[in-house]
Amino acid sequence: MAAGAGSSPAPKQFLELRGTPILIHTLRAFLDLPAIAGIFVAVRKPEIPRLEALLDAHRIATKVTIVEGGDTRQLSVANALAAIHGDDDDIVLVHDSVRPLIDAAVISRTIEAVERHGAAIVALPAVDTIKQVERTAHGAIITSTIPREYVVQAQTPQGFRLGLLKRAFREAAVDGFVGTDESSVAERAGIEVAVVPGTVENLKITQQSDLDLAEFFLTQREKGRG
Repeated sequence: MAAGAGSSPAPKQFLELRGTPILIHTLRAFLDLPAIAGIFVAVRKPEIPRLEALLDAHRIATKVTIVEGGDTRQLSVANALAAIHGDDDDIVLVHDSVRPLIDAAVISRTIEAVERHGAAIVALPAVDTIKQVERTAHGAIITSTIPREYVVQAQTPQGFRLGLLKRAFREAAVDGFVGTDESSVAERAGIEVAVVPGTVENLKITQQSDLDLAEFFLTQREKGRG
């Protein structure tokens, strides 16, 4: 699980959603599934004591391994992969720590897709019209319109057979390639990646409006359970 290693003085994963840190919501979503054998969280070094205290306070410290994050998402995930000692056929899921409303059904579908294909990510169909552009000194110029049926918006988790993902990361490190997500690293290594339908509730919290929307979704989810 990539918890980030940026320079923000207040990492978003520690912001509270309904009085509980976003990261704790995210961890619980995975810990509630019997299929999840363990979780590795990568955070920047200064945040490790804070996370340790948080895990202790919420009584999940024994189920989570903390890994020092790198300067980029890719380095953070690479550090977590290096800490995992498993078989090549084991399944590993990479998830954004600030996507707290991931649900069990989506996680399970991702695991099942990895079992069938070796690699899979969660994604949503594109709703807006997608334009490809060329950047110029005076702005962007449209070069083509990409049919929406050929485009999806990537979410997480992104799942892989452990051996495949480690190989893809090794090759990327050797060549100095930095991808935008784990799937891009795997694609570059010639790994076919399947797509699992996501949900709008599985949003990434990056600003206050996202937090407000997450509060709304959480309220609706609780009403549905009631």
